[in-house]
Amino acid sequence: MATDWLGSIVSINCGESLGVYQGRVSAVDQVSQTISLTRPFHNGVKCLVPEVTFRAGDITELKILEIPGPGDSRQCGDSQQMDTAMPGVGCQVGPSQNGTGKVLKKPMSSSAPQNIPRRPDMKSQELLISPQQQCSKSYMDRHMETLSQSKGFRRRHNSCESAALLPQLLPFFTKLCWKLTHLWVVLKQNIFLTPPGSSQVGDVCSRHPNQVTPKKSGLKNGQMKSKDDECFGDDIDEIPDTDFDFEGNLALFDKAAVFEEIATHERRSGTRSRGAPGDRPARYRHDENILEAQPIVYRRIVVPHSPHKEFCTDSGLVVPSVSYELHKKLLAVAEKHGLSLERRLEMTGVCASQMALSLLGGPNRLNPKNVHQRPTVALLCGPHVKGAQGISCGRHLSNHDVHVILFLPNFVKMLESITNELNLFSKTQGQQVSSVKDLPDTPVDLVINCLDCHENAFLRDQPWYRAVVDWANQNRAPVLSIDPPMSEAELAIDAKWSLALGLPLPLGERAGRVYLCDIGIPQKVFQEVGINYHSPFGCKFVIPLHST
Repeated sequence: MATDWLGSIVSINCGESLGVYQGRVSAVDQVSQTISLTRPFHNGVKCLVPEVTFRAGDITELKILEIPGPGDSRQCGDSQQMDTAMPGVGCQVGPSQNGTGKVLKKPMSSSAPQNIPRRPDMKSQELLISPQQQCSKSYMDRHMETLSQSKGFRRRHNSCESAALLPQLLPFFTKLCWKLTHLWVVLKQNIFLTPPGSSQVGDVCSRHPNQVTPKKSGLKNGQMKSKDDECFGDDIDEIPDTDFDFEGNLALFDKAAVFEEIATHERRSGTRSRGAPGDRPARYRHDENILEAQPIVYRRIVVPHSPHKEFCTDSGLVVPSVSYELHKKLLAVAEKHGLSLERRLEMTGVCASQMALSLLGGPNRLNPKNVHQRPTVALLCGPHVKGAQGISCGRHLSNHDVHVILFLPNFVKMLESITNELNLFSKTQGQQVSSVKDLPDTPVDLVINCLDCHENAFLRDQPWYRAVVDWANQNRAPVLSIDPPMSEAELAIDAKWSLALGLPLPLGERAGRVYLCDIGIPQKVFQEVGINYHSPFGCKFVIPLHST
């Protein structure tokens, strides 16, 4: 009897500790009460060993998943029959005292993975099942088989019915397209072309009751039937024989004419028109004045004489140049009213240092993460007021963690302004040198030129001046000139940028790009020297100027 189960696929539940095993029965020992499975699976995962043996005491539940055919072994329940058991009905076997298995029919229900054999024909299954097996089936077994048969029948029936309905649905879709086209033509003629206040739209809907989907009504159980009647309830005889011509009906739609009709209707009814893109009002920013104001005047600075050169700002304001004599007179009048030389030097140093810091990289270069990339600036100053302006700029740069190397030649007697600026510069970490040999041999980040002066032309013949000029031209670093002279012959060093004070001088091409800084001269001081002045700086103290 035990050899009849060899080759069967079973599922053995050994409790929560050992889990569920599945495999093919390879040996059954009635004496030692053991069963062996080949190619076993433990909880759905294939085991590493080829065979597993179980004792009867470890088995909680045993289910037969598949019984081999007549050529392999016999059927569960009767050792003399060679028929195949019906799949889906498992045989539960529990150990008994005499060593034989007690066979009970029970519907298979387990959460563990199971191998389901191919379903044979239902008629052949009914013939193969013995009368004894049919009698031994419980009510639940027969109910489950009937339920599975009815579900399979409904699936096949629904699929066949859907396939048979496809040819019948095509005429209904064709008629639906005809109705939608006719409805669009009627609505276009009676809505877009009907004057406001007319009630012809309701008349159209009453004349064509079939064009509008009727209101759905009915109980909950009859909603599906009402939907089917709405879509497929018309008589099939009313369907035209010809197919719907999509391309022809699309060609009948004149898009330009329809939009023209819509625009005409909007103009007659007084509604807001879309308008062409050119007719739309201009869009304003959130900070832009939308009120009508006076015309913008770009020439706000007028000098008493005809300027030799004019500049313009980024906003378009015209800034004329002034002569050196008028510029000198402007500074003298400002000093008479309280804008002393010390104040002017301080303002010039602040503006020049701000511009230099921007040229060095600004916050991208000067931040705590770039302490290893400390910029180096070579400051070349002469023994005059221009040099004092450069020393003030170097002091502010050194206060902003810039390595400043100040060159100033030795003189027996210095100006008081230079002496005061040197005393302040000596309190910083800047380095002061008086010989060209002490200047760095490698290129620096920036060279600030304050050597040239408008009056002391004899300094250009000094040996130290020529040596410094040669060093600056060979260093290959960009040059910033502060208040350079207007004559190109007086510029020994070609500059990339130049910074003018108050109002620019007519600088040449060698001065590079011109910037203008505000040194704090009041408006009435400009008027006192004959200049009609309106500040072009806006919110800045240093602005770029462009040649016109």
